This record gives sequence, structure tokens and C-alpha cells, in this order.
Amino acid sequence: MNDTTFRYDLFFELSPDLLCIAGFDGYFKKINPAVSNLLGYTMEELYARPINDFVFCADKRSTQKVRTELTKSISLFDFENRYVTKSGEIVWLSWTSLPVESDQLVFAVAKNITHKKRMEADRSTLLTNLTNTNNDLKQLTYTTSHDLRSPVNNLLAVLDLLDISKIDDEEATELLNMVKLSGEYLKETMDNYVDALSEKHNKLANLEEVDLNDSLKNVLKSINSLIETSKVTIHTDFSKLDKIKFNKAYMESVFLNLLTNAIKYARPDCLPVISIHAEKVDGRNQLTFADNGLGFDMEKVKDRIFGLHQKFHDYKDSKGIGLYLVHNHITSLAGKISVESKVNEGAKFTMSFKD
Repeated sequence: MNDTTFRYDLFFELSPDLLCIAGFDGYFKKINPAVSNLLGYTMEELYARPINDFVFCADKRSTQKVRTELTKSISLFDFENRYVTKSGEIVWLSWTSLPVESDQLVFAVAKNITHKKRMEADRSTLLTNLTNTNNDLKQLTYTTSHDLRSPVNNLLAVLDLLDISKIDDEEATELLNMVKLSGEYLKETMDNYVDALSEKHNKLANLEEVDLNDSLKNVLKSINSLIETSKVTIHTDFSKLDKIKFNKAYMESVFLNLLTNAIKYARPDCLPVISIHAEKVDGRNQLTFADNGLGFDMEKVKDRIFGLHQKFHDYKDSKGIGLYLVHNHITSLAGKISVESKVNEGAKFTMSFKD
């Protein structure tokens, strides 16, 4: 063994990433110690069984599908699946795999992204809880204010009908005046609380002039890697309307969620194509976002499409939050959103905004 070969072998043995050489027959041919250390199996156990035996049951089908693609000389990038360790723990791996058809081999590198996945799950749970809590508290405030305002108004109305000048008892007159003042103070306090809540909400989501080109560019830059690996084609036309009165952060969130959803739920038989254009329709600013993805069965999903935690496709990373956020952003600022879709014919979202 020459010195260069020794260094290559040393790199293979010491790498913290999982390095694998697999055969087209579905068995490991060579793996580094990192694979054994993470999964808890000996090298002999890992070589003796098909690779799919170690894959988490829910991911076996998708893993077999991409492995078939590899045997057709189609490289694989950023493929995520779960493996089960010998102790029963589930770990997430992100794979980059390159096939060599002449040798009937696949050279692959995997990174352990379990911690990242747990953080994403925690973040998603926290976001959902915060959103629900915020909506519940806001609804409680408005409901309480409404429910209390009516009896207070009734009480004040009754006191106004009383002709205190006809009451001879000074103590009774004084008590009635105190009740009236307390009622008026209570009404004013409730109004102030509700006004403060509304003002705070408006400040957090203030209306401003939003440049659609700039917002879209910011989002595309933030997901540049996803755009490249998905090979998506994006057609835009803001020539008829390039600016709208909305909220910049909300607009970028709308673009982000619709873009990532369109890529995530692309049809397997064709590359994703997205069309985004804006124009003024019937006096209202309108933004249209269309894709050629899996689409929805509108008869089945009906009004649930924008609901929280509503999932319509069998995809392991679906959280049912994206479309909920899009709808919430649009409608919270007096906008409207509708969707047209058919299964395997994509979806078209039409959003209209208040001038």
C-alpha cells in the first residue's frame, strides 16, 4: 500500500460522516465505522442484511424508489430518510448518492440530521402553540368585551332613565351616581383595552407599499439551494402590477410557503413549473400563483384546505401549517384568497388585496 492509498483509507475510516459503497443488489459493499457507530450494528451485521432492513418502515417505499432511480444512473441529492438503530432508536439521515453503472455500485455520503429534525419539530410545535394561544387570547378578549359591554350598556341605559331629581333620599342618590360613574368607567376601560389590542395588531402587521419583485427575490435567495436541486422553472410577470399595499413580512411568507409547497408536492413524472403574475382585476389588486403539481381533490378537501394541521398528501414532512399561514396573512389584512385545483393538474391560488 502506497502512502496516498493509506491516506485515502484513513480519510474513509476517520470521517464523522457516514460513507458507504452499496451494490445495485441493495447490500452494503463497504462502509466506514461511522455507520456502525451510529446504527449500533457490527460491520458483519450491516454487510449481511439488505440495506432496506435497516430503514424505518414508513420510509422503505420511498427509499426503494430512489434506489431504483440510482440504478438508472440518476444521482441523488439531499434525500432524507429514517433508519432504525439496533436499540430501536430512529435517526434521520440526509443522503448524497452517485451511481457508477459500469461497476454496479453506488457511492454515498450521509449526514446525521436527527438533531435538526427534532429542532424543526419543536419549532413547529412552538409556532402552532403560540399561534393558537395568540388567537385564543385575542378571541377571548373580543368575546369578553362583547359579552360584558351589553349588560354594562343596559345598566347605563336604565340609570339614564331614572330621574334622580325625584329621589328625596340623598344617600340613595349618591349611591346611584356612584354606580353610574363606575359603569361608565368600566365601559371606557373595556373600550380602551380592545382599542389597544387592535392598535398593537395593526402595528405588528402594518400596511406598506410592497414591491413584489423585491419580495420574491428575497425569498428565492433564501431557498436558492432548494430551487437549484428541484430544477423548478418559475415564470413571473409583474409588468401590469409591481407594487401592492400589504405587509412586506407577510408577502414574503406567502411567497415562501406557496413556493416550497409547489416544489414539495411536485408530480414525480415532470419537473415543477410555477407561474406568478399580478394585475388589477375589477378594481382590486390581484396576485395569482399557479403550479403543475399534484393538486387537490377539491370535492374531498373542500373548506379544510386552509385549516391548521390539514394534510392532503402522504409526505413525511407535511405539517399542515403553510396554507394556514398564507390564508391568515391574506385575510388578516382584509384580503381574500381562493384556490382552483384538480388532482395531478396543479393548483392555482388567486389572492386579492385591499387598495
